[in-house]
Amino acid sequence: MLNTRLAFNALLIIGLGGALLSSSILAAATLLLAIAGLVLSTRKSLHKAGWDKPKELRLLHFAFWFFVLVSFLSWALEGFDYEGGKTFGTHARFILFWPLIVAMSYARTGARTTFSAFGLLAVSVIAIFLAAAFSHDGALEQVLNSRFSGGINPISFGNLALLGGMLTIVAAHFFIRDKRLGVAILFFSGGTAAVLISMLSETRSNLVALPFLLVALVPLLGKRLRIAGLIVVPLLVAGALVTSDRMSSTVQGLLQDDHLDAGMQARLEVWGQALNLLSENPWTGAGLGGYTHRIESEVASGELPAYFLDCCSGHAHNDLLNNAATIGIPGILSWALLIFIPLAIFARNLFSRHAATAHLAAAGCMVPVGYFFFGLTEATFNRTLFLTFYLLTVASIASAMFTELSASYVRNRARKVTATIITKNEEDHITDCLKSARLVADEIIVLDSGSTDRTVERAKELADIVEVTDWPGFGIQKQRALEKATGEWVLSLDADERITPELAREINDHLANPDADAYKLPWAVTIYGSRLDFGRSGRAPLRLFRRDGVSFSDALVHERILIPAGRKVKTLRGRLTHYTHRDFGHSLEKSAKYAWLGSLEKHRKGKKTRTMIYPTLRGLLTFVQVYFIRFGFLDGAVGYLTAVTYAQVTFNKYAGLWTLNRHKTRD
Repeated sequence: MLNTRLAFNALLIIGLGGALLSSSILAAATLLLAIAGLVLSTRKSLHKAGWDKPKELRLLHFAFWFFVLVSFLSWALEGFDYEGGKTFGTHARFILFWPLIVAMSYARTGARTTFSAFGLLAVSVIAIFLAAAFSHDGALEQVLNSRFSGGINPISFGNLALLGGMLTIVAAHFFIRDKRLGVAILFFSGGTAAVLISMLSETRSNLVALPFLLVALVPLLGKRLRIAGLIVVPLLVAGALVTSDRMSSTVQGLLQDDHLDAGMQARLEVWGQALNLLSENPWTGAGLGGYTHRIESEVASGELPAYFLDCCSGHAHNDLLNNAATIGIPGILSWALLIFIPLAIFARNLFSRHAATAHLAAAGCMVPVGYFFFGLTEATFNRTLFLTFYLLTVASIASAMFTELSASYVRNRARKVTATIITKNEEDHITDCLKSARLVADEIIVLDSGSTDRTVERAKELADIVEVTDWPGFGIQKQRALEKATGEWVLSLDADERITPELAREINDHLANPDADAYKLPWAVTIYGSRLDFGRSGRAPLRLFRRDGVSFSDALVHERILIPAGRKVKTLRGRLTHYTHRDFGHSLEKSAKYAWLGSLEKHRKGKKTRTMIYPTLRGLLTFVQVYFIRFGFLDGAVGYLTAVTYAQVTFNKYAGLWTLNRHKTRD
C-alpha cells in the first residue's frame, strides 16, 4: 500500500513538473492517475477505509462534469460535427476529475507533495530557458530580444510559467512556516526565476493576471505585513509594465493615435464575431464547430482577411466569449461554475489556522484567478495543455487541502462543554445520539416531555441529568435545558442528530483555543439510506455556543438561539448527521406536525395570508431554492423527493395560516 501511494505521488510530481517540457508527460501522468482512481473506485477502497467524502469535492466534481455535459449537448445539437468533435475531445478530459480525486485522496497527497510538483515545474521553466539561452553563440541575446516561447506557443508557455512560478513562491512561504529555511530559499529563488522568465514571453495577459496572483499571497502574510504587501503589489506590477516592450507599445499606440497592434485588432474582430453568434443563438450557441465554420465562411466571402484562418479560426481567443458563441447561455454558466466554484471553495480556507491548509488554499485561488485573466485573450479551455494542467492542478490542490485539513484537528479541548437534548419517544435514536455527544461533552442533560417508550430508561444509562417535564414548545423546553447547564460552552442537539468522529475532532480542536463565540455545524441529512450533502443539507444550524448571555426564543417550532450582539459566529466543516425520518410515513407525519406548528406560530405573531396564491408561490420558491439554488439535484432521487417534501411543508404552513385567518375573520 505504501509503495502504491508513493507511486501515485511520484506520478503527480512528474506530471505537473514536466508539463512544459512535454504535454505528453502531463497527459500520461493524468491518465495513469485517473485509471488508478477508477480501479480504486471499483474496489471501493476509500469507502472501506472510512473516507468521509467532503461535499466540497462533490461540488467541484459537478463543476467539471457540467462543463463536459453542456459541451456534449452542444456537439449533439449541431449533429456531431467533425470540428466540434475535436473540441469535445479536449473538453471530455474533465470527466477524469473524480478518478483523480480518488487516486490522490487514497495516496494521502499532502502539501509537501503538491508543492514539490510546483517546485519541479519552476525548475523545468529554468531548464528550458537555460537550454535555449546557451544552445549556441548569441542565443542568449536572441532569447532576451524576442518573445520566448520555450519551444511551444509563447502564450501557453508564458501563462503556465507565470502560474507555476507563483505557485512555487507560495510553496516557499509554506516551507518557511514548516521551518525548512534552506528548502524555502531554493523554492523562492526558483519561483522568482520562473516568473521573470515567463515575462520574456511578452504575454500581455501575464501582466494583467500578475497583480491578482500577488494579492492571493497577501492572506499568508502576518497582519502587519498585509498592508505593506498591498502597497508593494502595484509597484511590482508597474515595474513589470515598464519593462515589457510589447505592453508598452500597446499602451503607447492607444495614447498617441488610438491604434492597436494587429494582434489586438484581430482579437477585437473575432470577439465581435463571437458576440454576433451569441445574439443569433442565445440558448444553444452555434455549436462547438460553429465558430470555426463562421470564420471560414467570412474569409471565403471576403469579409475577413485570409490570415484569420491561421490565427483565429479554432476559437475566439477568449474563454467566456468562446463558450458563449459555441454553447450559448449554458456555456457561459458552465464556464462561470468552472472558475468560481473552485475559487469560492479555496477562498473559504485562506485564513485557516492550519498553515498547510491556508497555503494550499492560496495556491488553489491562484489557479482559477490565473485562468480567468489568461482567458481574457485566449480560449484556455480549448487548448489541451491548458485544460489538462487546470484539471490536474485543481484536483491535486483540492485533495491535498482536504487531506491536510482533516489531519489538522489534533488539539484537545480546554473548555467544559454541556450537551443539552430534548426528547419524546426517541428510543431508536437516543443511545447513538448520547454516545456521539460524549465525544465532545463533559456533561449531558436530557429533558424528556413524557415519552411512552424506553427513551428515559436508555438516556439514564449515558446522560448525567435526565428529567421528565411537560411540553411547552421547542423554544421554552430548550431554554429549560440550557438553564441547567454548568459548562462554559453548550452543545444543543436534537435526539435524531449525531456528532461524527471528524466533527468531534474539529470541535475539540477549536475549543482548545476558541476563535469564535459560537459555531454553526453543517447538517448532513441522512434519509432513505442516503446522506444528503446539498439541498436542505446546505444549511448549517447554530448548535455550539459560549453559554454566558445566550438564550432560546420562545417559538413553538423552529426556535432560534439568541446570541448577544457583537459576538463572533463561525461555521465548522464537519458534518452533523441528521436522521430526520425513520421512513416515508414518519416523514409525512413529522412534516404535517411542523407545518401546523409553523402556522400556529405565525398566527400568534399576527402574520396573515389573504389568498392561496401566496402559499403556492412560497412552496414553488422553496422547491427552487432547495433543488436548484442549493444544488439538491446532486443528491439524486432522494434529493428530489426531499425538495418536494420541503416545498409541501412550506405550502401547508402558509395554507394553514390562511385557514386560521379565515376562521378568525368569520368569527
